[in-house]
Amino acid sequence: MAGARLRYPPLRLVPALAVAGLTLLPAAYVLASVLAGGDTARLLWRPRVGELLTNTVLLVLLGTSACVTVGTLAAWVVERTTLRGRPLWTALMVAPLAVPAFVNSFGWYSLSPSFAGLGAAVLVTTLSYYPLVYLPVAAMLRGVDQALEEQSRILGNGTWRTFGRIVLPQLRPAMSGGALLVALHLLAEFGALQALRFDTFTTAIYDQYQSTFNGAAATTLAGVLILLCLVTLGCDLGLTGRARLARVGRGAARPAITHRLGHATPAAFAGLVLLAAAALGVPLGCIAFWLLTSTSTAFPAGELWQTTSTSIILALLGAAVTITLAFPVAWLSIRRPGRLSRLVERSTYLGNSLPGIVVALALITIAVRYLPSLYQSTAMLLTAYAVLFMPRAMVSLRAALRQTPPEFDDVARSLGVRPAAVLLRVTLPLIARGVGAGSALVFLAVITELTSTLLLAPIGTRTLATQFWSGSTSINYGQAAPYALLMILVSAPAAYLLTRRSRMVES
Repeated sequence: MAGARLRYPPLRLVPALAVAGLTLLPAAYVLASVLAGGDTARLLWRPRVGELLTNTVLLVLLGTSACVTVGTLAAWVVERTTLRGRPLWTALMVAPLAVPAFVNSFGWYSLSPSFAGLGAAVLVTTLSYYPLVYLPVAAMLRGVDQALEEQSRILGNGTWRTFGRIVLPQLRPAMSGGALLVALHLLAEFGALQALRFDTFTTAIYDQYQSTFNGAAATTLAGVLILLCLVTLGCDLGLTGRARLARVGRGAARPAITHRLGHATPAAFAGLVLLAAAALGVPLGCIAFWLLTSTSTAFPAGELWQTTSTSIILALLGAAVTITLAFPVAWLSIRRPGRLSRLVERSTYLGNSLPGIVVALALITIAVRYLPSLYQSTAMLLTAYAVLFMPRAMVSLRAALRQTPPEFDDVARSLGVRPAAVLLRVTLPLIARGVGAGSALVFLAVITELTSTLLLAPIGTRTLATQFWSGSTSINYGQAAPYALLMILVSAPAAYLLTRRSRMVES
């Protein structure tokens, strides 16, 4: 027992287990509903389910692969080549995080009503989510040990062989973490896919609840989503290496090795310009077009101010709650690796694979039966945000803790410092940038969250996302455009914070 307590300190294990239990509530609700229905086989054995499964798997595979490819290549060009204007390119590559995916989809759809289907869905989701890969890969490119690359060069390996044998294996955890976030987002994506008329399990679940009120069919489809999430998590475990990336000393400060593009400079420049134009120019241009030409355009100052302030407050609270809840799980998974800690950490990703409407209905059911005072309260809405966006906080915190040597904690404890003081004086300052990055990512997600907010927000609460959705679905694009623009403006500081963190890491 003493060894077990030493391996899993109770003060860290109990909060981590509590957080894992919270994030598993929606999955437990789905499982209980499926078992209570008793007609699972008939509901699953339908051609429609096979079509949804094919669409969902194709979207996840193609979208994740595209995001990893685009994000990694863009990061390498910006960070490791002689292309000028690195701060500007960094800002442009991260800026798409400030544009919600459903705003992006409406922008592209407004160019042509025929813009729909799998190809359109892959394009829009890639343009919206590739920064989730770009950010960790760019940070890792700045932090990898330059000595290993220099030794590879001395041994006669060229640029591409060095990249494949030395750099790429070190980038694997960053690429895998970003790919996991993208895949989970694609499993639960609703707004963008609904606008592009591409049916997946998530859009089908929403349609079942909204049109036919068929809870049994919807929860059965949600159960399939959970299975797909488990498969995704298993693939991530296989792809993520276990090599230690932290070093006690940084060694002599040296600039990163950069590669001359030569004749490829125009192609690299054009590729980044095209990427920025597609991810930012199209949605921003369409918003401007709606504002200037639509007859429904209006600027109700009081409503815009109230909606904006409500969205910002909810996003700040959501980020704070999610980061706080994610920390004990992230600490346990990195500082005390093992089967139990791995199981606890993986369980926190399940909620993100479920549509917001399923998470909201699970929390509503639990609140009505056991905690009626929490029904339609801000606390319940913040709980939904934490369940949905825990992976964004987890990936950032795990990366920060993984690059922070545990020896510093050991030295502090050997000097008689209590565990709480070690956390406040040693651990938190070292992972402050990871905390900031995770908070910014959660803030961006909460600003654009739609379905859970519609169901769980207290009566009379309106956010920028819900108001934009109300206007755009009723084809009042001019009425919706101000809310889309404000979402982007509110999200921009958080996206800028991520670029500032990148430059701080470099320095």
